[in-house]
Amino acid sequence: MKRSAAKIVREYGPFPGADRVNGVTYDGRQIWFASGDKLNVVDPGSGKVLRSIDVAAHAGTAFDGQHLFQISADRIQKIDPNTGRVLATIPAPDGGGSGLAWAEGALWVGQHRNRKIHQVDPQTGKILRTVESNRFVTGVTWVDGELWHATWEGDESDLRRIDPQTGQVLETLDMPPGVAVSGLESDGRDQFFCGGGSSGKVRTVRRPRREPGRTSAPRA
Repeated sequence: MKRSAAKIVREYGPFPGADRVNGVTYDGRQIWFASGDKLNVVDPGSGKVLRSIDVAAHAGTAFDGQHLFQISADRIQKIDPNTGRVLATIPAPDGGGSGLAWAEGALWVGQHRNRKIHQVDPQTGKILRTVESNRFVTGVTWVDGELWHATWEGDESDLRRIDPQTGQVLETLDMPPGVAVSGLESDGRDQFFCGGGSSGKVRTVRRPRREPGRTSAPRA
């Protein structure tokens, strides 16, 4: 397993009126973060909050290219990002959820204390597949066929790339002591956006370059 220190390249926030950052996602232009009772849109250039949507936003956030998905207690809400209207809801897996991502036409729900990542049917909430982790899961993302998740236990957090079939840890990026990760999203290229929990910040972490000759399964 490859292990290295995470390279934090930028910090956003803390943001006015947002005591904490829960889920994080990226729509290709703007960063979204959940702050308990709102979803907030951040301009990645200026770091300013452009607008907010009043909606329960307790944990993970995802974007499928058209709609937002947001964990709210024991439900996952499908939201129109333009109007803020909740279009549909599905049940979250038993035990709730922490992280949330969209890939391969499905939602991927991280569970904190259960240490699991579930692939979930976005129409019904049915669990299609489960990947086990050996640490608390606080964020999930896919990039270039790679499954990454964030952890947060005590005073320690890291980002880890795992085998999506077996859950084996392939690579870890250690965050500095005391720097927590409460949500995770890739920009689809060379950066991760990391929710900072009660710090009220979103941090950008450099994604490691892929090793020559290493290939990944294509992301649908």
